[in-house]
Amino acid sequence: MRPQLRFRDDGTFTAVQFNDTQDSHRTDRRTIALQEAVLEDVRPDVVVLNGDVIDGSPSTALEAKQAINNVVRPMEDRGIAWALTFGNHDEDSSERTGLDEAAYLAFVGQYRCNVNARQAEGVTGTGNQLLTVRSADGSRDAFALWLLDSGRYAPAQIAGQDFEGGPAWDWLRPDQVGWYLSASQELERRTGAPVPGLVFQHIPLWEHRFAWFASVDSRADADHARAVTRHRITGERNEEESPGPFNSGMFAAMLHRGDVRGLFVGHDHVNSYVADYYGILLGYAPGTGFGAYGLDGEEVHRLRGARVFHLDEDVDGVLTGTGLRLAGDYGIDLGPTPRPGEPAEFPHGVR
Repeated sequence: MRPQLRFRDDGTFTAVQFNDTQDSHRTDRRTIALQEAVLEDVRPDVVVLNGDVIDGSPSTALEAKQAINNVVRPMEDRGIAWALTFGNHDEDSSERTGLDEAAYLAFVGQYRCNVNARQAEGVTGTGNQLLTVRSADGSRDAFALWLLDSGRYAPAQIAGQDFEGGPAWDWLRPDQVGWYLSASQELERRTGAPVPGLVFQHIPLWEHRFAWFASVDSRADADHARAVTRHRITGERNEEESPGPFNSGMFAAMLHRGDVRGLFVGHDHVNSYVADYYGILLGYAPGTGFGAYGLDGEEVHRLRGARVFHLDEDVDGVLTGTGLRLAGDYGIDLGPTPRPGEPAEFPHGVR
């Protein structure tokens, strides 16, 4: 029986976001050490592996499954509920492995602590779903976790026009945004009031960049200085945001509904900032995986980490705060030399 997400008896709930674990079947040992350290420190109620769970290096179905298994075992071994979203790299090896995102969802469904629910039907992408967190007394849905598939790469052309010189990434489609709107309304109808929540997707929105500069058009230092005050920005931006070529409208939809407290992404491994953009937190978790790109030179792994979310059902808005846990906080080796590990064993009943 799958674990039920529920606030603790004291009304609190903690979530952890691991982003871009992005490695092979020989996952860097420090990635696992970081996961384990965060889980032991924070003792979360749920973990979201928010896209690019693996990279494109697996050459067989077994290797792809091992790569996933490596980064879910830390939660499984501790009995912690977890779910995943997909990023742009998860299917990079599909031609060799024969596994696509749908196959990965079926695979992770074998794990006793996985809480990925049935995905929204007839909607673009894989694994779009709503997970609800019950109140401490079990009487109602008190919080919502929205998991969205932000896609992979932009098509080569649309209407005979290519994307050379522009973003090469994917974007949420209108039917996904429409599904969120209708599911949010239905959740409100069932509960009698809007249910606050968080959205997790891999690729950022254009509004992440707008928030950093407090501007749609200008990107000067003065714009960012204004944004720090206006949008209460904390954290680092070490690379440009990488949204798709079109604005999905998701931010406007969330603003319209008024239930989402924040939308958090990964994809850009060395960004870690959070901005309060007109009442909705837009933020990043930095890359968790030591096998993927990081900062330059000796600082390559300085921002390896996770994001933690603190909830309290008795507080207005429920989300009470968010912060980072970095590998350096736990004394994990940050040197540039890779530390590939051996594949972890599969739990009983997983194949």
